Amino acid sequence: MARQALVGMQEMAAAQPSGWRGVVADWASDQRAFKNVSWGKAMMWIFLLSDTFVFSCFLLSYMTVRSSTTVPWPNPSEVFALEIGGRSIPLILIAIMTFVLISSSGTMAMAVNFGYRRDRVRTAALMLVTAAFGATFVGMQAFEWTKLIMEGVRPWGNPWGAAQFGSCFFMITGFHGTHVTIGVIFLLAIARKVWRGDFDQERPGFFTSRKGRYEIVEIMGLYWHFVDLVWVFIFAFFYLW
Repeated sequence: MARQALVGMQEMAAAQPSGWRGVVADWASDQRAFKNVSWGKAMMWIFLLSDTFVFSCFLLSYMTVRSSTTVPWPNPSEVFALEIGGRSIPLILIAIMTFVLISSSGTMAMAVNFGYRRDRVRTAALMLVTAAFGATFVGMQAFEWTKLIMEGVRPWGNPWGAAQFGSCFFMITGFHGTHVTIGVIFLLAIARKVWRGDFDQERPGFFTSRKGRYEIVEIMGLYWHFVDLVWVFIFAFFYLW
């Protein structure tokens, strides 16, 4: 019996095509190309990979522009300083924004944990806290934009040096802020579904998976952690360099 099973396995291995044909056969062999991963997670990972390329291009372009310009680059410690109590404190707002966004990763991770425990109240509450952190970040970024615009920063110039500073600042921070804003909207929508018990009652609708499955919370967590990670690179390259 064991010998027959071994012979059968050898015949199946021999019938399996090799090379590129094997890759195509593997992707087409099942309903899911990633055998142990749902389509939701797989598509989110693919989206995050493509978004990584976009952010990488932005940051590489910024580093190229800054390294090649002959005009002095504005000092971030002076440009992003705030007057508090008659003293100029460099990067204080950026530091608070970074702390808020990193803290939101912690609350999002706890939301995913409670989601798979099917504790919908705590999951929804932590997602709302995460959304509040994200909205706070966007609000502080809007304040930062308003302050710099009032000081004369434009995409085509600024009062402190290289004209490319304005275009790099608005492009990179604006693109990231858009991601955070979209994340906040989706966090609120999914938190509402979790709070109402849509996943427990199998209520039909957008982003409602099978009964008892809180996988969408984890998928949302992947997106949110990615947004936080990108900000760490923006903080390091744009504000600290």
